[in-house]
Amino acid sequence: MQRNRQRQHRVIVIGAGYSGATAAGRLARRVRREDVAITVVNAEPDFAERVRMHQLAAGQELKARPLRRMFAGTGVAVKVGRVTELDVIGRTVTLTAVGGAPETLEYDTLVYALGSGWDTHGVPGVAEHAHDVSGRPGALRLRARLAALGPGEPVVVVGGGLTGLETATEIAEARPDLAVTLATRGTLGDWLSAKGARHLRGVMAGLGITVHETTAVTAVAADRITTTEGDIASAATVWTTGFATHPLATASALRTTATGQIPVDATLRTLSHPDVYAIGDAALASGPGGTPLRMSCASGVPSAWQAADAIAARLTGTKLPNIPIRYVNQCVSLGRKDGLIQYVTADDRSRDTALTGRLAALYKELVCKGAAWGVAHPTLALPTRRRRATPPPTRTPPPTDPAKAT
Repeated sequence: MQRNRQRQHRVIVIGAGYSGATAAGRLARRVRREDVAITVVNAEPDFAERVRMHQLAAGQELKARPLRRMFAGTGVAVKVGRVTELDVIGRTVTLTAVGGAPETLEYDTLVYALGSGWDTHGVPGVAEHAHDVSGRPGALRLRARLAALGPGEPVVVVGGGLTGLETATEIAEARPDLAVTLATRGTLGDWLSAKGARHLRGVMAGLGITVHETTAVTAVAADRITTTEGDIASAATVWTTGFATHPLATASALRTTATGQIPVDATLRTLSHPDVYAIGDAALASGPGGTPLRMSCASGVPSAWQAADAIAARLTGTKLPNIPIRYVNQCVSLGRKDGLIQYVTADDRSRDTALTGRLAALYKELVCKGAAWGVAHPTLALPTRRRRATPPPTRTPPPTDPAKAT
């Protein structure tokens, strides 16, 4: 008589950026394929190196990394389509591929890794006239716009954070014929150490970038931006003032914050639905000293490790991971030939030490290549420790009161 085979525990990962792709690959190395089926859902067929989108916008070519090729041989299935609905009560995800009909997938465990996009902050004209580098589509649109500009035409980058600095310097280096301006609400590099700030100012001056400090942008038009200090001409405006979470979580029954992030515990399990984990920019997770982790690759990849190991531990009955996520440095590329590595405390405050110049640029490049390699080679990135799911995976009862906080 043939024995009944236990149904596989279905894990769906929505979003295949650094966090989602890392989580799927790591989990596949922790559990047996016979026991756990892992599916990745992503809007695009390729993995996008988000930390290089400013390079793509400036005209450089990036290596194609098809998700199906990345996960070949791992047992991870890939579905290409945009997630349009999330039902955390019925445990289903609905996706729609380009030109296709909606498809609904059932899950037992969900990993929410949809990340974030640009944050317009409701400033008039941003959505209509500005460009963003938070993803491949936006970077390609900016790339086309920059290619159409002639010598001397003005480009304004709004935002003095890491993305703004990298975008302004990349464009200025690649197109020295353009008049590049950076507008920032604070002072340039105000979070850096004294050495880091000095170096940053020197690089900006060397590249001919005009900097408007303590300047708030109040509106964006097709040919200019309006600021608290007056109008600044702009043939291409790049908006880099922070990130906003994907709206899907807020539209579901998941508990979310006023900013749309999903509160999680130390294992990245959501506080309202124990069968849902949130990682990367989507998660509101605590770092050292209770400080919320910032939206970044530096937070996203460790959160993916933590979540994948926690899911595997709960499915296999092994010890839960307890490795606090902490920061070491902030890596900033300042064009292809210069960079800044600002060393930080565990809770992300700048130390007095910083690495600058060509060596810092090489350091940043190695970090970017290492992150991409780890995502693109899930079968090689860490030793295999597949364990049998014991006891057999079962579905936890759905919550009776899916409270939703704002």
